[in-house]
Amino acid sequence: MIILGLNAFHGDSAAAILRDGRLVAAAEEERFRRVKHWAGFPSQAIAYCLREAGLSLSDVDHVAVNQDSHAHHVRRLSYLLRHPPRLALLRERLQNRKAREEIPELFTKAFPSEALRAAFHHVEHHQAHLSSAFHVSPFEEAVVVSVDGFGDFASAAWAVGQGNKIEVLGQVYFPHSLGIFYQALTQYLGFPRYGDEYKVMGLAPYGSPTHMEAMRRVLKLTGRGEFALDLAYFRHHREPIAFSWEGGFPAFADLFSPALEGLLGPRRRPEEPLEDRHRDIARSLQARYEEAFFHLVATQQKRVGLTDIALAGGCAMNSVANGKIRRMTPFRRVYVQSAAGDAGGAIGAAYAVWHRLGGVRSFVMDHAFWGPAFTPAEIAGAIAERRAEIDAFGCAFLEIREEERLCCLAARMIADGKVVGWFRGRMEWGPRALGNRSILCDPRRADVKAILNAKIKRRESFRPFAPSVLEEAVGEWFEEDDAVPFMTQVFQIREEKRPMIPAVTHVDGSGRLQTVSRRTNPLYYRLIEAFRDLTGVPMVLNTSFNENEPVVCRPEEALDCFLRTQMDALFLGNLMLHRDRAVGLRSSGAEIGIAWENVSAHD
Repeated sequence: MIILGLNAFHGDSAAAILRDGRLVAAAEEERFRRVKHWAGFPSQAIAYCLREAGLSLSDVDHVAVNQDSHAHHVRRLSYLLRHPPRLALLRERLQNRKAREEIPELFTKAFPSEALRAAFHHVEHHQAHLSSAFHVSPFEEAVVVSVDGFGDFASAAWAVGQGNKIEVLGQVYFPHSLGIFYQALTQYLGFPRYGDEYKVMGLAPYGSPTHMEAMRRVLKLTGRGEFALDLAYFRHHREPIAFSWEGGFPAFADLFSPALEGLLGPRRRPEEPLEDRHRDIARSLQARYEEAFFHLVATQQKRVGLTDIALAGGCAMNSVANGKIRRMTPFRRVYVQSAAGDAGGAIGAAYAVWHRLGGVRSFVMDHAFWGPAFTPAEIAGAIAERRAEIDAFGCAFLEIREEERLCCLAARMIADGKVVGWFRGRMEWGPRALGNRSILCDPRRADVKAILNAKIKRRESFRPFAPSVLEEAVGEWFEEDDAVPFMTQVFQIREEKRPMIPAVTHVDGSGRLQTVSRRTNPLYYRLIEAFRDLTGVPMVLNTSFNENEPVVCRPEEALDCFLRTQMDALFLGNLMLHRDRAVGLRSSGAEIGIAWENVSAHD
């Protein structure tokens, strides 16, 4: 049975494909369109998934969409009768519904030469999130929680997963939302773009929680583990909040009302400098979010008694809160798949349909490498097309056929302070680069953040960089020891280790780690192992291979990023490009500069 799952007409549009209950491919549309958080119909992601699976559209048995406009219909109608919306708001909602209902026609437009015979299934938004968390987790039984802005008139759901069944125990409905709370305050702090919440997480440790009284007025907790907004501080429930995807990019108008500025003072404009007041509000926002989040999950743990939890929804990308779950609640194991936000709804919708149709569980997502890979011939072709430009930049390149040598050379360059691009294998699924589309640096260097921001990333100085750590070394370097393969949890670095790795130690002593397994990514593991052998440090700094754009997908994009920035070296498959010709030059079949046959694996 072939099931195609979609997240469409929402930020991070995506597609995923299952064959007999096992994931074959998954990718976000932004990687192909080159527009961050692209929203709309994910035609290019669909085309990729079909190619990867070796299928045509006519082979698809079921299409699952993570949205159901008929969900919670009675509750929605009751709310509308009690709170009649403005005409503009109603018109906006109807237009959004119409776009999703046209998906069958969009298949015909995008794939005019192929016939789609599949049955269509619309899966309620949070049901898809719950499925994306539990049905691909290693847990046979767990508490499952979905928290985000809104989807299908709800903002949160909690459930118990057992085997292939998920029983929903409760939900929070419009207009109350933990995601809207965080997004509105993110806008207030001068970060208006879709998905900017992670910037506030990075800013929060620089402040003090001096605005908790105000935050508790804006967001209230109930005795049942739920939460409610003081709607005086928000606009989304009474007037249209322009949500558009101009050029494919999703954008929101302000979610907060003037009353919020009356409570907290004037908003910060994006061009204005950050002040201590803004840092303190960010810290207070994160602290109140955590109070509400732990209030919710701890209540559910007490209710059902399980000690495993699986999370999804946009709020499950709050890695700071995720990393505190074991400290703040009785939960002992935490699973957050790599695309926990709305992109993950594509997988969740597909698995929800698979299990509705009687499918059994046979798959665990223990790695994120579900995107495109490229052959040596495709990589060589990309370089050949840019050869004149590469030569004009004075770059050298080598072919390194032995993977051991490849890893050791990359590790040596990183240890020597070089900024290294690493492009290997299948692209990651989800927002994090996890060792196949990464930029790598030495975590021991205190100046690396400044170097990266000057040479490549050009991002806010307060944002931290993350470590990729050999999985068996986590307990030695961090205060907790657990598998975090998708960089979705922040742990405290042991105090005595922090001076050794300043580049990946945030101001509060934390690190958003990724644990690396020899089993799931043997080459990246070997690179870090080689770096450990050279330096005694079993980790590298890992940031996404991009420059204020979606993570690179194709070798052409990796080359573009390398050439327009000041990256020192690029490992592209089995080829290495370097800006220093002394490192070596492959020309007319001869290697010049390094007598490579004399370089051992440990040089």
